[in-house]
Amino acid sequence: MTAGNTSNAASGSAAPHATVRPEWLALRNEAIIEPERLIVDPHHHLWDRPGARYLALDLLDDVTSGHRIAATVFIQSRSMLRAHGDPAFATLGEVEFANGAAAMGASGIYGDTRICAGIVGAADLALGDAAAPVLEAMVAISGGRLRGIRNSIAWHDDASVASTTARTSAGMLLDPKFAQGAALLSDYGLALDVWAYHTQLDECYELARRIPDVTVVIDHFGGPVGVGRHAATPDAHTAMLADWRASMQRLASLPNTRVKLGGGGMPVLGFHLDRDELPPASELLADILTPYVETCIELFGVTRCMFESNFPVDKGMFSYHVLWNAFKRIAASASEDEKRALFSETAATTYRLEVAG
Repeated sequence: MTAGNTSNAASGSAAPHATVRPEWLALRNEAIIEPERLIVDPHHHLWDRPGARYLALDLLDDVTSGHRIAATVFIQSRSMLRAHGDPAFATLGEVEFANGAAAMGASGIYGDTRICAGIVGAADLALGDAAAPVLEAMVAISGGRLRGIRNSIAWHDDASVASTTARTSAGMLLDPKFAQGAALLSDYGLALDVWAYHTQLDECYELARRIPDVTVVIDHFGGPVGVGRHAATPDAHTAMLADWRASMQRLASLPNTRVKLGGGGMPVLGFHLDRDELPPASELLADILTPYVETCIELFGVTRCMFESNFPVDKGMFSYHVLWNAFKRIAASASEDEKRALFSETAATTYRLEVAG
């Protein structure tokens, strides 16, 4: 990202998501690179919201667009929460919802991809030890698919920085009760997914350090913010990248951390590919994402890094098949063992998925 290019660089403020325009996306169609390469997509959502619907059949359309997607992991997205009963248990509705989609994939009727083979749900970890009954109930209704928990915690003091409509506040990860609740995850073999901005990564470090028995997965490159004051000048953007790298390096020193490589379609990272006349080609997308991918791999190593789609959030800027082509371009010079780690093995290990090669 180079500040100043209004087409595909950091500038301005961020709306939570770019609007998905199927007709625009259809203007770019590419041949699939390495179509036989096994992929586990460890990060996508499902939802039905006013003006935005992405349900199982929509996901299936994407994962069957040419790449060999063996399995996917559903990530918490505040979908289908229970309308009645104890509010602490409302998020069980989302797990039931994702488990229903998983049953569709497991039937084989829609192809070989096991969608939602792993489920990362939500439980209010700030409840501390009181979160245990919620976790137990969630495990019980997940069909054996619950693999992690994620809370909405992304927060920034700049109002122009936005990637979610969830209500969050400063310092959530530093709450001792949150750490207490997060520590419970080890009892159930669950990972902790964290979507935070780079300005919160030191808080992520402190939390991950306190819960060494829990695998902590940092989403979307660790959230380098490319809008607002971080993109006001080229110097500000350079300073952001330096801060982001330093914080990621500190996180990488903890063996229980992992990082997802993706999220480049979120406006908060500073890319505005949706403003171009045509959707991006995978060559352009690879050029844009390579510095972030390479930094994360340098710091964490391939066995702690995994490519992710972040669909449908990122779908406003590029198609599913183009994104995975871009990832394959980025990894072109990697060894076969490194490619297996990045495209499937790290994700399968992190979320305890059995994937036939």
